[in-house]
Amino acid sequence: MHAFLERHRFLLAFVLLSSLAGLSVGVAKVATSLYALHLAASDFELSLIAGAQSIGILVMGMPIGVLVDQLGPLRLFAFGSVSAGLLYLVTPWLPVPLLLALTAVLVSFCMPCRFVSLNAVFMQQLDKVGVAKAGWFRGTHMIGFFLLGPALAASLIGAVDYVGTYTLVGLLFFATAALAPQVMRHYTPAAGAVLSVAAVLDQFTLLRRDRELAGISLIEFASQAANQYYGFFIVVIALRQFGFSAGAAASLVTLQGSLFVFALFTLGALLQRTGEYRFYQASFALIAAALAMLGLGHTAVWLWLGAAVLGLGLGMLQTVNISRFARASARLGRGRVAGINAFAGPAGGLAGCVLGGWSGQVFGLQSAFVLLSPVFLLFGCRMWRQARRAPAPAVSLPDLQGVHDE
Repeated sequence: MHAFLERHRFLLAFVLLSSLAGLSVGVAKVATSLYALHLAASDFELSLIAGAQSIGILVMGMPIGVLVDQLGPLRLFAFGSVSAGLLYLVTPWLPVPLLLALTAVLVSFCMPCRFVSLNAVFMQQLDKVGVAKAGWFRGTHMIGFFLLGPALAASLIGAVDYVGTYTLVGLLFFATAALAPQVMRHYTPAAGAVLSVAAVLDQFTLLRRDRELAGISLIEFASQAANQYYGFFIVVIALRQFGFSAGAAASLVTLQGSLFVFALFTLGALLQRTGEYRFYQASFALIAAALAMLGLGHTAVWLWLGAAVLGLGLGMLQTVNISRFARASARLGRGRVAGINAFAGPAGGLAGCVLGGWSGQVFGLQSAFVLLSPVFLLFGCRMWRQARRAPAPAVSLPDLQGVHDE
């Protein structure tokens, strides 16, 4: 009975910590988009601010992956939370978009300490809860990030302006640092992990050497490119081109997040029944269709429909990717794979924001969705060709090595 209570005490603490962590980032992300518009940022400056949020994550993801096993996740998570909280407290006093971009870069260097630590703890616990619940822990993070954060940000800005909003963001980051010991003390670090240039380079070598891990990471890269571009620029597009209010524009992020979270919490069992190949193909088709709706739609209804379909497709894709990353981490090391995961996603996010912002400057922000759509059709075609060449067991759960990797 004591062991039962202890296990559920941990799960409750993890859900609370993950939700608060997602809420703090979700409020900050939408507030930063709206504050950039308040500062009259150009499309180019908007793309810089959006891309700046991924730079430090891209640089620090793999080193933090090594440090998680060397120092343990608690110290890293607390340091990242307190540092980011302090930076957000000064954000509303910045007078120009370029300073906002610089602060976003500094905050991005703190983020890997938080989510790599959470990912490592999550992957260790996934062995106990099973693949059917692969999306549950990530879903708790996304509840705060997608569902509560955008709506709360819009409401707070209307009620207490940007100073009050960013003050609450800072306090939320401090709260996660205070709660972290209840979760992070359960983690068992790998023996002998020491941060060095060789250890970081070894993670890149691992990507090149392990074809399954490289394949998962490539899909993660593309999905985060689409997700980050949507999350930052859909608010701008809705305000500028469709005349939405700030609250309605934030609701587009909330709707997409609702379906994303729905997929994470409910479709793990469907993944087990259908197998990874069919689940992947369905998610690729949904994402490609959603991006086409968002890019080609000329009325608000297409934005709402595209947001819903994109959330469902990305949630499905995240569910199957989580299970494959967790399997890879059992073979290759929790911290190492968490670091690679932390590199692949933000690298995609940075590419999506910068390249999307550049193409938006040339063709229009909405048109960038059309350019992203064929990427997921190509993923589906590539997997279909490999499935035709591969023996049947290679496309079933739990083994997909022969399907996605060349």
